[in-house]
Amino acid sequence: MKIRYNLFPEGKKRALTLSYDDGRDFDLRLARLFDLYGLKGTFHLNGGKLGRDRYLSAEDVRLHFARHEISCHSLTHPHINKIPTEELIYEMLEDRRVLEPLCGYPVRGMSYPNGIYNDAIVQALRVMGMQYSRTTVATNKFSLPEDFMQWHPTCHHTVENLFELLEKFRTSTRLSLPVFYVWGHSYEFDRDDNWELIERFCREAGGDPEVWYATNIEIYDYVMALRGLRFSADRTMVYNPAATDVWISVDGAPVRVAGGATLHLNT
Repeated sequence: MKIRYNLFPEGKKRALTLSYDDGRDFDLRLARLFDLYGLKGTFHLNGGKLGRDRYLSAEDVRLHFARHEISCHSLTHPHINKIPTEELIYEMLEDRRVLEPLCGYPVRGMSYPNGIYNDAIVQALRVMGMQYSRTTVATNKFSLPEDFMQWHPTCHHTVENLFELLEKFRTSTRLSLPVFYVWGHSYEFDRDDNWELIERFCREAGGDPEVWYATNIEIYDYVMALRGLRFSADRTMVYNPAATDVWISVDGAPVRVAGGATLHLNT
């Protein structure tokens, strides 16, 4: 029996996620585009800036991002490598305290403000309950990270080969669990007068039955559940201790392993 861990929910073969920083009010227009074309995004917000000029308000966050993920980006966007650890703890926990009542769930992910991180910062953030963090290091690839606290995106939306990468993502068959991860800042579309770029991307990337459109935390939770499967010694039974359903392929066929269930694979 050949078992492979190569499927996303509903047996889909690929995933696409988008990630936007700073919580400027242009996020509202961007979220509407994602909704229109069926994409999902993660919006990394500075809770201390909500309600300022050209930033999202608390009411905006509460009302307009239900299909998407609200995530941390620090309270005030400092250079986190230049502040004491106590200040880093304050920046991150206060950001969570501001955002969580607005989105209605524990915030467990983030992106690094100014793209700055190091081993000490990563360790401190793990202690504070962060489970993933996006960097600004573009890979031009679709691989899952070895460490979700150093999650490198595929590319920024301004990359010249954005649509070539999209085509490669759609047609590549060599990578297991490929994820196309695009990041940026929504204000850049207004500054650069190129909203048509992201609308074209959403239009061309959306509506693919082979693609799972997911937030950052949804991908993290799914991959952790997939990695947490427990098999019997003879590999004829599999137990899924997570609440999340996961999909595997068994002899080339998609198989759903329900959350909390034990599945017999030879029946």
